[in-house]
Amino acid sequence: MTPSRPYLIRALNDWINDNLSTPYIVVDAGIQGVQVPQDYVSDGQIVLNVSSTAVKDLLISNEAVEFSARFGGVPMRVHVPIIAVMAIYAKETGQGMSFGREPGAPEPPTTAPPQPPQSGKARPSLKVVK
Repeated sequence: MTPSRPYLIRALNDWINDNLSTPYIVVDAGIQGVQVPQDYVSDGQIVLNVSSTAVKDLLISNEAVEFSARFGGVPMRVHVPIIAVMAIYAKETGQGMSFGREPGAPEPPTTAPPQPPQSGKARPSLKVVK
């Protein structure tokens, strides 16, 4: 069987548009082949508005989501492999679907991110000054 993710993304995109809402996709920007504006990536993810008013030439194929858009006035061709799409939802209601790991998706890193060194000092606190 082929992966269901591209079919679900297309169906949910149609459903969100039919309900006069704005489709957003959440993308894992660390997946190989993702071409998105890196200035807008936060915590390894980017949320993209894929409505017809925000993008041009939207194509949701079985391999990738592709479109042209402007980011800060600069035109860019965006390419998101299907396995990098983590969720699709309606901006106005939050309704949609998130996706888990599928065969072919890279495994998450096995090491935990480095933690800041712990010291014997108490955490800083704020005080109200009158």
